[in-house]
Amino acid sequence: MRCEQGDDRLTASAPIRLEIQPFERHFTPQELADIWRLDETTIRRIFQDEAGVMKIGKSNRRDGKRDYITLRIPESVAARVYRERCGW
Repeated sequence: MRCEQGDDRLTASAPIRLEIQPFERHFTPQELADIWRLDETTIRRIFQDEAGVMKIGKSNRRDGKRDYITLRIPESVAARVYRERCGW
């Protein structure tokens, strides 16, 4: 897991910096689905490539088995995505 801290200013050459606290509340996709009244699959699609989301598990397995990735979504990331999608 890689999390960066800093300000939220974005420039063409500056990397995205996040204000994620390691001990803030982290939601499961099911918890956010219940809160936002969406399907868990929809929440997974929204957050799978979002910066700051903790991804646990293996991807690109070579043994032919299905990838299992557990997502934990920090409260600050959920709030940012909500603001962006609501047009705030």
